[in-house]
Amino acid sequence: MQESSNIAENYQKIKSNLPENVQLVAVSKTHPVEKIQLVYDLGQRVFGENKVQELIEKYPQLPQDIQWHLIGHLQTNKVKYIAPFIDTIQSVDSEKLLVEIDKQAGKNQRKIKVLLQVKIADEDTKYGLEINEAKELFLDYLNGKFPNIIISGLMGMATFTENKNQIKKEFSLLKHLFDQLSLSQNLEVLSMGMSDDYPLAIECGGNSVRIGSAIFGYRAYP
Repeated sequence: MQESSNIAENYQKIKSNLPENVQLVAVSKTHPVEKIQLVYDLGQRVFGENKVQELIEKYPQLPQDIQWHLIGHLQTNKVKYIAPFIDTIQSVDSEKLLVEIDKQAGKNQRKIKVLLQVKIADEDTKYGLEINEAKELFLDYLNGKFPNIIISGLMGMATFTENKNQIKKEFSLLKHLFDQLSLSQNLEVLSMGMSDDYPLAIECGGNSVRIGSAIFGYRAYP
């Protein structure tokens, strides 16, 4: 019971402090459906998951108006499992993946929203497109190459560091690219910032934040 009231308190505190134009993606990876339902009952509709397997297990057990975002690395052979229902795939980090999403969206007679994940962190462990690759893919998209998807914005993860100047520099780099691409076609979503650094991300122009542990508490990894 105490845990439930903590989650409710965390969620309401974050929601009340977020600017109106900033979307909250509640990252529910590794947390049970009961906790997701609790946050849903408080009014949250956008949830983020990292793994396809976990997402397809949770999806049928929860309300159907949830907008699911896949935020973790996605393998091309798993796109087909989420294509019928996914709202947004935030982690598009290769042309090969974009081609597959387009194909599976077509098979399901849907248009799937995606974000291009750009590598802004100074870490080898983070996935993402180089800036030039992202520009080329966006140009291909504008030229009609991927008819069954909507590139609605960009996503990035900053370096895991205490150095706020470095994090700001990385977020500002992504915002600059976002503004550049928006000159050709208006992009809507700039997804950057997580539980530890989302206030900085908002300060740098982010309008979608991915928050998990600050709502649900620390994860119990299996």
